[in-house]
Amino acid sequence: MKFYPLSEHIQGLETHTGYGYSGVMAEVTTPRADEAKTAYLNRLRRIEGQVRGLEKMVEDDKYCIDVLTQVSAVTKALEAFALALLDDHLGSCVKDAVRAGGSVADDKIREASQAIARLVH
Repeated sequence: MKFYPLSEHIQGLETHTGYGYSGVMAEVTTPRADEAKTAYLNRLRRIEGQVRGLEKMVEDDKYCIDVLTQVSAVTKALEAFALALLDDHLGSCVKDAVRAGGSVADDKIREASQAIARLVH
């Protein structure tokens, strides 16, 4: 598996995942309330700290099972973050699109469904 620097992804807004999703990210923005944005960023910073902890564990030759336990914790934290973000998306972006109706609603529902599929695979 080849890892690419984050800067390569940000410049072109391209994303590549291990689950077959490859494409250009939408250039649509989602304004968030300050408290929601702060909560999301705090969660991500905690997750980043957990990942740095994993790196240190590997550098320090920690026992494999202990590292795997921490991998599980990071995975659960990312899943919780994703579910919170999905819940907000369904309650705002998708809800607004459904109210608007037509192809906009169809597109948002399809997009949400595809995102959910990526999360569960």
